[in-house]
Formats: sequence, structure tokens, C-alpha cells
Amino acid sequence: MSETSYMEQELHSQPETWREAARIGAADGPLPKAGQRVAVVGCGTSWFMAQSYAALRESAGLGVTDPFAASEAFLGSDRGYDAVVAITRSGTTTEVLRVLDSVKGRIPTVTILGDTETPAVAISDETVALPFADEKSVVQTRFATTALTLLRAHLGEDTSGAVTDAQEALAAPMEQAWVDAEQFSFLGTGWTFGLANEAALKMREASQSWTESYPAMEYRHGPIAIAAPGRVTWLFGQAPEGLEADVVRTGAHFVRHARDPLADLVLVQRVALERARARGLDPDNPRSLTRSVMLDAPAAS
Repeated sequence: MSETSYMEQELHSQPETWREAARIGAADGPLPKAGQRVAVVGCGTSWFMAQSYAALRESAGLGVTDPFAASEAFLGSDRGYDAVVAITRSGTTTEVLRVLDSVKGRIPTVTILGDTETPAVAISDETVALPFADEKSVVQTRFATTALTLLRAHLGEDTSGAVTDAQEALAAPMEQAWVDAEQFSFLGTGWTFGLANEAALKMREASQSWTESYPAMEYRHGPIAIAAPGRVTWLFGQAPEGLEADVVRTGAHFVRHARDPLADLVLVQRVALERARARGLDPDNPRSLTRSVMLDAPAAS
């Protein structure tokens, strides 16, 4: 593995890409308007960003917003969606393309993508291109967080504090306990549950680590049984009453920071990178993964 990986370069560029995405998101564009019923689709990391966006949009009172894994999207006419938002870094993911094709002419679509020379552009009614956030590493970092920053800005959020926090997260000390930990459980509430899912995925992809993710209030309904010395419970956002004390009693290391939760995801990306290095792994080319999942077309009958 090279001394400086693509993953490292890309995750360190996030404050800059977030600023540009916030500028685009705050401007008038094709993203859904207030009051529209919206379905958001993606695969893997993009699905988790869809979860966060959906929770943010609904909690802001801007309209029904349902996140779907693209392979499991229920977009029948009886659901009454006014728009479909697709998130895809590559613009080539088969399941996302199938969704866009299936609703063409029936539900207006807008796709957020990194690569504009891809099939998703032709299939989508509208696109929001983030080529400055596209990546060479298979493991996504900046595209996902930049897309969510775009969406947060479109919802009317001031993301300048998140940018400042991301800069701080990039310079924060790396605890050896995180690099050495046997297991991680990531927790979130509301929009940060999507971040917890993404944190767990990032750690699995880059470093083949044992990770899990749960809604924070669900953690005590069984999953806390895995907490133990040498393991980490990492919470994004506010801690439910008594949760930290419950985790500490198990001997596990409880982590929660006051910074913007999306910026805290940047720190988790750094931890995943350091864990990959400690294990001699190449985070840019994880085992069994490719930049985009493109399925073979079914054989004709």
C-alpha cells in the first residue's frame, strides 16, 4: 500500500468539498421543494446518506421523505411520490439505474452523482453533479459526506459550523484504543442513525473490522450484550439518558463528541484508515469490492 492512499487524500479534502456543495445546495436548483412527497434511493453508503437526508427533511417539516435501498424501493402510484432523489457516486450502479428507468415518465427524478459521463445522466430528468467530490478510492468518504452537505444546505441549514468541525476532526488526536479495539458498535438517533450505519460500513470495508450499528435507544434492547473491555461504543449526536453509564459499566470504551455528527464521521473515516494500515490492508482496494456494482442483465427466456 502506498504511503499516502487515495482514501487519505480524499477524506482530508472534505472541508473544501463541503463548502462548494453548500454553495450549490443553497442556490435554486432541481432538488425537491417543500411539501413534496419524496423517495430517496441509493445503495450502500448512498443509502445511508439517504436515511440521514430523509430524517432531516421530515424533522424540518418539509414533507414526507422515505429512504430506500434501491433494490427494495416501493415506488408504486399508490404511494403518491412527487419526486425521486437518487444518490450515486459512479452513476453506473445497476439497482439505481433500474429504479430511475422504472419511474421514468411517471415520477420526476433528480440524481446526485460524482461522474457525469455515466448512464444515470441520460435516465434522470435532472442531475446535480459533484465532480469535485468524485473519488479514486473504492471506499467512499468525501462523495457521501459532500452529497449530504449539499442536501443539508438545500434544507436551509447553515453548514459552516460543520465545515469548521470537520477541520478539527482532521487534526484531532488518534487514540490507540480505537486502532486496537476488537469491536465497534456505532449508534445514532434521527438523522445520525444513517451516519452510524455508514461508520460501521466504512470500518468493515477499509479494515475488515467487526462492526455493528443500531438506533441509540435500541442498543440496550439486546446489542449492549456485546459491549466489553477492548471494545468501543461510538455515539453520533445526543446520548439518551443513562446510556453512557450503562456502557461504561460493561467495561467498553464509550465515545461521543460535541462536534457536528457529520464531522465526527470524518474522524471515524480516519480511524478506519489507521486500522487498515495497522493490519497491512489497502483501503483503496478492499477485498471483494469494486467502485460500482454492475449486475449482469438477466438472460432472455
